[in-house]
Amino acid sequence: MSGKKVNKIVLAYSGGLDTSVILKWLIENYECPVVAFSADLGQGEELAPVAEKAMASGAESVHVIDLKEEFVQDFVFPMFRANAVYEGTYLLGTSIARPCIAEAQMELAKWQNADAVSHGATGKGNDQVRFELAYLAINPDIKVIAPWRLWDMRSRSDLIAYAREKGIVVTSSVEKPYSMDRNLLHLSFEGGILEDPWAEPPADMFVLTADPREAPDSPEEITITFRQGDPVAVDGKPLSPASLLAHLNIAAGRHGVGRVDMVENRYVGMKCRGVYETPGGTVIHAARRALESITLDREVMHLKDEWIPRYASLVYYGYWFSPERRMLQAAIDEAAREVSGDVRLKLYKGSVIVTGRRSDRSLYDERFATFEEDRVYSQADADGFIRLNALRLRIRSLMERRGK
Repeated sequence: MSGKKVNKIVLAYSGGLDTSVILKWLIENYECPVVAFSADLGQGEELAPVAEKAMASGAESVHVIDLKEEFVQDFVFPMFRANAVYEGTYLLGTSIARPCIAEAQMELAKWQNADAVSHGATGKGNDQVRFELAYLAINPDIKVIAPWRLWDMRSRSDLIAYAREKGIVVTSSVEKPYSMDRNLLHLSFEGGILEDPWAEPPADMFVLTADPREAPDSPEEITITFRQGDPVAVDGKPLSPASLLAHLNIAAGRHGVGRVDMVENRYVGMKCRGVYETPGGTVIHAARRALESITLDREVMHLKDEWIPRYASLVYYGYWFSPERRMLQAAIDEAAREVSGDVRLKLYKGSVIVTGRRSDRSLYDERFATFEEDRVYSQADADGFIRLNALRLRIRSLMERRGK
């Protein structure tokens, strides 16, 4: 197909419609061994049939690798330390998974002596960029095969027909064709019936979160403990990164927390409607912001806020392994050293309400902040402060007055 001989391919394989078809297509068109690789990022039961399905479709071997702890510790938590939110709404659940998957896929390719890698991302989406930028940052000589940019199939309906022709068992249907992507951070829905931005998502689509209207009538209070920017315990119980996120997913999910419905700007230039469930991540994000409010210096906090859209775009566009992301991360992690303490929150009917924050590193001082009588702050000092800051404004006003 590509004009270059390929000896062995490692395919990022999920067992869904796209990659099930791609596995068979690669074997038929490249006539070489194809290794199926699945990263366990917390998909749950979705991974159970993967090995059997891949072998039935002709894979040389199947490797399902548990990356849950690495995913949260080395990718999600560093991103959370940056408070990254894309276009003010999206917590980047799919975006941050791609460099984690790609890194492990490249390690497997090296171990298998494979000279090519492949993925199931379409030629319209962001994932093709994310995967391939990661591949080439790790090994600039690797051959990349992107079937959606090569074959003559143009829709998921075409893929369903191909799968039926080849006897490939898939769960997608023409009647319910929207795409789902799940990991410990979120569950995303795109395509099909969601392509109309006016259409409300079907009520039975959601998996991780309860309908807020049907959530418990009493709020649930939790306390999250942070150490140097990362959450380490819930209600005083220490948890590993993956276990902590999984725990918060359940707690926040039953209260309907973390649903997002947005139209976002893809890197390739088009707009796309996505619906997301990010229960635990939504809670961690709110808690971190609350703790930063008492532990970070004003200018450090404001500078970090300026970086949020830039950092979020780097993750969304696929530049996790870029020098600029690493540079920003170093500064962000330096600031995070001060972010330790506890945050108390209430989960209720789709909302996260911060009700308390405390830290041994707190810069909040009641002696200065109080509206009652104090002996540490002279209110008269504000007169000179205001006059100095108003000087340029006064000069401009005088100039404009002279010009009339």
